[in-house]
Amino acid sequence: MELQIGIDGMHCASCSANVEKSLNALSGVSRAHVNLALEEALVEYDERKVEKDAIFKSITDLGFKVRDSVHLGEDEQILKMHIARKRMTISWIITGVVLVLMIPHMAFGGMIFGHKIDAWLMFVLSLGAMLFPARHVYVSAYRSVIGRAANMDVLIALGTISSLLVSPLSLVVKGISPHDFAGIAAMILSFHLTGRYLESRARGKASEAIRKLISLGAKTAILLVDGAEQEVPIHRIKAGDTFVVKPGAKVPTDGIITSGTSSLDESIATGESMPITRSIGDPVLGATINLEGYFQAKATKVGSETFLAQVIRMVSDAQHSKVPIQLLADKITAIFVPVIMVLALTVFAAWMIFPTFMNMVGTAISTVIPLSLPSTGIAAALMATIATLVIACPCALGLATPTALMVGSGIGANNGILIRSGEALQRMKDVNTIILDKTGTLTHGKPELIRAEHFMGSAETNLGIAYALESSSEHPLALAIKNAAKAEGLSPLPLENFSASPGRGISAEINGKKYYLGSSNWMKEIGISSEIAADPELAYAGRIYLAESGNILAQFYVADTIREEAASMVKAFIQKGIMPYMMSGDNLDTAKAIAAKCGISEVMANVLPADKAGKVKELQAQGRVVAMVGDGINDAPALKQADIGIAMGMGTDIAIEAADITILRGDLNLIPLAQKLSVETFSKIRQNLFWAFFYNLIAIPLAAFGVLHPVIAEIAMALSSITVVTNANLLKRKF
Repeated sequence: MELQIGIDGMHCASCSANVEKSLNALSGVSRAHVNLALEEALVEYDERKVEKDAIFKSITDLGFKVRDSVHLGEDEQILKMHIARKRMTISWIITGVVLVLMIPHMAFGGMIFGHKIDAWLMFVLSLGAMLFPARHVYVSAYRSVIGRAANMDVLIALGTISSLLVSPLSLVVKGISPHDFAGIAAMILSFHLTGRYLESRARGKASEAIRKLISLGAKTAILLVDGAEQEVPIHRIKAGDTFVVKPGAKVPTDGIITSGTSSLDESIATGESMPITRSIGDPVLGATINLEGYFQAKATKVGSETFLAQVIRMVSDAQHSKVPIQLLADKITAIFVPVIMVLALTVFAAWMIFPTFMNMVGTAISTVIPLSLPSTGIAAALMATIATLVIACPCALGLATPTALMVGSGIGANNGILIRSGEALQRMKDVNTIILDKTGTLTHGKPELIRAEHFMGSAETNLGIAYALESSSEHPLALAIKNAAKAEGLSPLPLENFSASPGRGISAEINGKKYYLGSSNWMKEIGISSEIAADPELAYAGRIYLAESGNILAQFYVADTIREEAASMVKAFIQKGIMPYMMSGDNLDTAKAIAAKCGISEVMANVLPADKAGKVKELQAQGRVVAMVGDGINDAPALKQADIGIAMGMGTDIAIEAADITILRGDLNLIPLAQKLSVETFSKIRQNLFWAFFYNLIAIPLAAFGVLHPVIAEIAMALSSITVVTNANLLKRKF
């Protein structure tokens, strides 16, 4: 069973790592993943072995809160940002007064109220900042220690408490100036809370995709109960209920129209801006908009089974998933805080035991990076230890990958590209071969009348006769002729003495004349010559002959038409160095003719449904990374076999379920866009991981050797998190 949980109170990567470790340790939990950027957990568990309450308790025991709602709503996100801004503002007001007292001493050696009074005023103000706007930092640190899972707040708490305690320590230890330390705690907290606020804003933008999708759904439904309309909350609607949709309203859930006709805006599903006319027997999707007309429909799918819910679940799953590149960051994050605490103690001991060496190294570094000169004695040891504690932040490492994945999958969803997992998004960038199924992928999947040649009689008369002959047939070729006739505004003529030869042709009398419509072979069987040359460019199309009194009146070319964007999609892949193949069950000549129109040179013809997965294996055996694009039930094994399976969203549920990526809108140009999204997203992930490691690898040694002032260290720490989240959001500019 799968359970999604909203979690409040996680502030850093160590928080999410500790929650994940605790959940995975529960007996009955097969897999748990905690996403810091989303502030959510996804847990797969056996309800026979572990109860929900036990899962919730493992989270609350660590000091975090379980949210009532899984996903953060827009109002909740705004409230979080408002609280973060309020805390930041109060902290900076306090810090502003501290700076008024500190700057004269640092710049001129002067004092405002006197040496001791100034120092103790700064002490009291810093204590106020700790007790009020930053109180949650210390509560979080305390709870994490009690829960035996130290987080980033522990480092901030230790750093600020240490700097604050220097003032009373200076009363008994010589060589320490309380002015140098008394205000550090307030400044560290102000920069820390500023970072939290800016990070909260950036994370809110990164996670807006899910919130937008949720907001698309209707909040209420109008049910028809005993002939009367009754408005109810959306969760009250059940499969089989009849609901009413009025002009301008959203369709509450997926269903089938039972009464009425209307035009609907289905752009969220199809991407088409033009309205779609729906009438009795047609399906409607929840969250689409009824533009005009009144209709009644029977609910077929509700709740988690609806189209919109499936889209939300796929986006959420992708954002919760982990990618191979994240594993190193996870391993480092899991041990980061304990390692930094040990390192801080080591730094303090080194400054106390080897002051000359530490001072020498610090001075040498200062000649290259002139940040702040190291001092000596216990003051230097304290300054370096505090700086080491506050600079070491695993947050950037923890946010680097999931934030980029959130933005990337959100961009995909907005463009009609649903990515099942982060691993699929990562693998897509490595694809060098793409197999395109012909029917329903490169083509529309239904035959159309693409040309008619008339030898006797007018085009309108011949098409009208063919329409009349095919009027009672539901064969795909018959539908092509019927649809063409309807488009011309024709009506079927009355028939007499109708006769059918299944799979070959039909005949009937119209106004006393007998007409025949069928294949070339059937024409020969009934003694009518059909030796008419076909247009070489239409060699792939089927030909249907219309005859009367031994003469051919017309021949109709019927074929499954190629999608308009097929050629541009193929060209885009070739330009990227990705080799396209077309797979078809047609004979080689027909398959080659269609492939040529799309710009594809590599063709797999005469492929039976059972052999499709084998063809994928053959290419993989050559060392190729293969993406397979399909839309039918018989494509499902090949989609699973491929390194990346891509389903056209208007295809079957089975194909979509088997795929790694689903193209919702049926637009082939979205496939190369998905590949570009993969490349750009992982470019951002690599950039983020570089900056996350860079900040820590550069800043921690500087702090340890006394070159980095604790306040500058905190600024760098805050900037590291803000940098990776902001950098991830820059991905939106490319799409």
